[in-house]
Amino acid sequence: MEPVISSNPIDDTAAASKPRPVASADKHIWGIFIALCLISVIELYSASSREVGSSAFGVLGPIVRHIVMLAGGFGIVWFISRRHYSSMIPFTIIFAAISVAMMAWVMFFGDYVNGARRSLTILGIGVYPAEMVKISAVLLVALVMSRNLNNKQVGITSDGVKKAAVVILVLSLLLVKQGLTNTLLLLAISYSMMIVSGVKFTHLVVVTMGYAVCGIVFLLCIKDSNGENRYDTWIARLERHSEGEVPKYDQPIDAKNRQEMFSYMAQANGGIYGKGPGNSREASRLPLAFSDYIYAIVIEEIGLIGGVVVLVLYLWLLGRAAGIASRCNRTYPALLVTGMAVMIAFQALFHMGIVTGVFPVSGQPLPLISKGGTSILVTAIAFGIMLSVSRTATRQGNKTREIKEEGEALPENFDGKNPMQL
Repeated sequence: MEPVISSNPIDDTAAASKPRPVASADKHIWGIFIALCLISVIELYSASSREVGSSAFGVLGPIVRHIVMLAGGFGIVWFISRRHYSSMIPFTIIFAAISVAMMAWVMFFGDYVNGARRSLTILGIGVYPAEMVKISAVLLVALVMSRNLNNKQVGITSDGVKKAAVVILVLSLLLVKQGLTNTLLLLAISYSMMIVSGVKFTHLVVVTMGYAVCGIVFLLCIKDSNGENRYDTWIARLERHSEGEVPKYDQPIDAKNRQEMFSYMAQANGGIYGKGPGNSREASRLPLAFSDYIYAIVIEEIGLIGGVVVLVLYLWLLGRAAGIASRCNRTYPALLVTGMAVMIAFQALFHMGIVTGVFPVSGQPLPLISKGGTSILVTAIAFGIMLSVSRTATRQGNKTREIKEEGEALPENFDGKNPMQL
């Protein structure tokens, strides 16, 4: 049944300023979010056993705090999903400015965590701006590229590509001391968004050369908290990771490799089917089992099968977002949903690769599953934006009225045709 359209011009203006949703929020994305939250609650209870002794709330202290954070994340997802995706345009500027300011503060005055300045304390709560910078990268790149669409052909102008690359380089400079994987994650996000937006191959080559030159300069100039060159630190990690003379199972456990070794033991102990929730043997002695190494506890308790299920959830999210993006009429919502999914999925893949020994050791939380308030809230924002796009972005088959309302809610230069559209 067609909705009744008022003949009152004031009502019509109000309707145009607030476009009506064109579909229901994607049930698959909602399902993935809820599934990851449930897995997180089950596995974090075991992985937080090292914290129980220091908790003022006893055995249930860590898990209660985590559930409160997940509940807050659920509220954020629901709130953003009810907004039109066009509201992300003013939000981007505000959120990115706050993220960059906080990250700059942390670089010089932040609290030390695991040997580097990583956080700042606000009202007694530790905040990790690095997680905020990641989502700021997605928001800014989507905004910049959508403002620089090629009017003559579908895709992004060379000027838009340059501006997007500069955004990534500036944010990478802020993150370079936080770990190499954070910088690589930003590069992966930028490449993915450039490719899906129709950037020419020659432009990608130029961007790659620019990234390489700046990366070498960063590596040679940036020093860690001990005054040592970050290049030497990362080369040492790569060399230690690639050592093949002595198998891992014959190497003695020391301060440098104990996280890796206990992680491998946990995974080996889990086998195919796992030891069951709450039956982890290594959680009590694996450092950072509740954050950077929680995937090892997942495999130990629910086995290789459970580990594959978690992997499939993130890949499913990426595939679902790609499907939504390929049907959007306009570029901006397609870039938003793609960038958010890429950020979450790639971060999960980096975490899993580090834990399983594919990549060298470097801290990276598993989205929604690892403990961490800032990480959970940022991931919740990303899920909320994806759901908002799935609910309010017009796509093939929508009525002319709906497409017109969407256009009126966006700035004039955001009306470019989506290059991903099938």
